[in-house]
Amino acid sequence: METLIPILDKLQEIFKMVHMKPIKLPQIVVIGSQSSGKSSVLESIIGRSFIPKGPGIMIRRPLIIQLVNVAFMDKQTEAATPQIGEHEGKDQNSKAEEWVTFSHQKHKLFTDFNDVQMEILKETDRISGTNMGISLEPLYLKIHSSRILNITLIDLPGITKVPVGDQSLDTEMQIKNMIMSYISNPHCLILATAAANTDITTCEALKLARTVDPDGCRTLAVITKLDLKGVETYMMDILLGQVISVKLGIIGVVNWSLFGSHPSNNISNALQDAQNFLQKKYPVLASQNGTHFLTKTINRYLMHYILECLSKLKARVNVLMDQYHSMLESYGHPVQDQNSTLLEIITRFATEYCNNVEGTAKNIETSEIFGGARLCYIFHKTFSQTLESISPLTGLTMLDIMIAIQNTMGPQPVYFTPKSSFELLVKKQIKRLEEPSLRCVELVHEELQRLIQHCLTYSIKELPCFPKLQKAITDIVTSFLKKRLPITKEMVHNLVAIELAYINTKHPDFIDMSLVSASIQRNKSDIYQKSAYNKQEKSDQTGAETIVLEQREIPRSSLRLCSIQQTQTTSLLDMPMSLAEKLNPREKGNCEMICKLIQSYFCIVRKNIQDSVPKTIMYFLVNYVKDHLQSELVGHLYKAHLLNELLTESKDLIQQRNEAISVLQTLKNANQYLSDLRETQFW
Repeated sequence: METLIPILDKLQEIFKMVHMKPIKLPQIVVIGSQSSGKSSVLESIIGRSFIPKGPGIMIRRPLIIQLVNVAFMDKQTEAATPQIGEHEGKDQNSKAEEWVTFSHQKHKLFTDFNDVQMEILKETDRISGTNMGISLEPLYLKIHSSRILNITLIDLPGITKVPVGDQSLDTEMQIKNMIMSYISNPHCLILATAAANTDITTCEALKLARTVDPDGCRTLAVITKLDLKGVETYMMDILLGQVISVKLGIIGVVNWSLFGSHPSNNISNALQDAQNFLQKKYPVLASQNGTHFLTKTINRYLMHYILECLSKLKARVNVLMDQYHSMLESYGHPVQDQNSTLLEIITRFATEYCNNVEGTAKNIETSEIFGGARLCYIFHKTFSQTLESISPLTGLTMLDIMIAIQNTMGPQPVYFTPKSSFELLVKKQIKRLEEPSLRCVELVHEELQRLIQHCLTYSIKELPCFPKLQKAITDIVTSFLKKRLPITKEMVHNLVAIELAYINTKHPDFIDMSLVSASIQRNKSDIYQKSAYNKQEKSDQTGAETIVLEQREIPRSSLRLCSIQQTQTTSLLDMPMSLAEKLNPREKGNCEMICKLIQSYFCIVRKNIQDSVPKTIMYFLVNYVKDHLQSELVGHLYKAHLLNELLTESKDLIQQRNEAISVLQTLKNANQYLSDLRETQFW
């Protein structure tokens, strides 16, 4: 078992390093009939004699022995290592190499194994009684030593047929049920013991073991007391597996505690005598039997179990290595050349920023419209639909139009529609295109501003290492964009001002005036006919002046012309108005003509604005920033007195990088160790 200690200790260190639970070795459960020598087998594995033995049933409750390797204990536990007292013949300040503790006396330490044996007997009598009583309550003890594995060994009461003393009539069934409760654990190795002077084909221990382990993958048969007289002749067939077959094997041992010539605390000579006995009586099988070979076989079983855990551990180490590689990459490398590092970061940022605008960046967003695609959406969806939603006649009433016509005529009667009234009204409507155009500039500016943080976060991994440089880039680009914002807005404002400066009634798409006049003349003819009919109909009803429209007050809000479609389907002459503002047919015809002219010319201007505003924004803002971004950054940042400040890493970052390097190196060593371990033979 000592050969596994350094291996397991190293593995436990790796598990601790990768924040995984340590390997929990399988329990070893020893079962057998009463006086089959199972306790002696357990002691031979531990290498100490302390379990009560003798005629009759000595183990009357489960004895759970936890072996603790003190070499792997932390400093606090090591500080609690007991001091050997003067009554033991050693210096008061020397520390014990082995000691035992019980769960019922946690603060009492036992360094003499004779005292341990007496404590087991005493505590068994206290719980189970002094007259051979059986108890299901386990007795826990821990053995601390530097030459043992961290493993749990369990000694159970021997299977008995006839109850004695205070034992109940179903004692046999109680013991079997107790044994089954422990060996049913799939993570335990079953040592089924049988004395050499018994018939192994009727071995109760093997029968119970096969119930829970039908494949025999975790059952090892141990034939004890090979030193009894008269058993040599038929033991050869049993040890060779010719009587019964056990997958893990059948091992015969000499119970070294039966050699009375050696004190119980000196087992090395006793084990050597046992091996000499086997060499003499069973020369052919001596190397495949005995306590030494039993321990070696158990080691092999435990190592197989450990190797099964290695694949999981190795996979975990590989995952952690990848994680720390990525983490180390995010921390960047220490700066060797400040000048080249700064220029490289500036160039990469400017390039990535432009690529995001053009749609050629490596880190393309898939969750939302972003960068250049967002600008396209603003131009051709948001801005375009906003302009289309503005009606040419929104905000105008018949009264507004008539007043404009009259005011442009001065004191002269209105016989013809003046051009100035049309220009006055259409300019008022064109002016309404300026606000959404300026808002389009702001939306583009906001998107360009949003690109800054995206490039800093996802495109240049080294930038988080230099928080001052990151802030400086953000400030410079933000300032650069703000500087271009009023210039672009002024140009968009000028686009609208240009349209207002000259109303081009000769525009090829402007409505034909002759068609408008003919339409209005047809409307007038229809109106006169309708008027004559109304006069004849009402001549007997009133002598008052005949009016063309209803003589009732209509709210001013009802006179609003809300859309092009409305004016196309409803004649202005059919629109009611207040009695104080009655219009004659000629005046109504003039108003209708003005509306048609405004609609036609407004659509021309709106189309111009819809086309020219995106071009203006691209030229004065987007493309200008793309073309001058790198030079702007270099001009502000590439200065000798700023290099140290901009490229200074934080202390936390340096510490995190060093820790990542250290852990990564440890993981590499662990990975190599695991790879070597799988290729090594330990038996």
